[in-house]
Amino acid sequence: MPRLEPAMARIRVKDLRLRTYIGIKEDEIRNKQDVLINLTMLYPAAEAVRDNDIEHALNYRTITKAIIQHVEDNRFALLERLTQEILDLVMRYDQVRYAEVEVDKPHALRFAESVSITLAAHRD
Repeated sequence: MPRLEPAMARIRVKDLRLRTYIGIKEDEIRNKQDVLINLTMLYPAAEAVRDNDIEHALNYRTITKAIIQHVEDNRFALLERLTQEILDLVMRYDQVRYAEVEVDKPHALRFAESVSITLAAHRD
């Protein structure tokens, strides 16, 4: 019988809409704007699957609450910086093997629905 690799779970947080100070124009510095965050995290879930126990699962609620607090309590000039800070926050959790963060800034460009930046990180 072939040896199976441990289960790798993919958690997606979709369309987390937050308000923060983002941008370099005067009105962007003075007024909060919407940002839309999409997050993908991979973690080894074999123990969580086997034991059906939250103690062995990646707590996406805790991670999401930390993202909300960080984004809403800070100011960012660039989408790149905001995206990197969210990615760094997610990667602080040792269980996370891979994370990808996309941050959309709705209506950042005329005639465009949004502009987004995506960054990813992984650990061995």
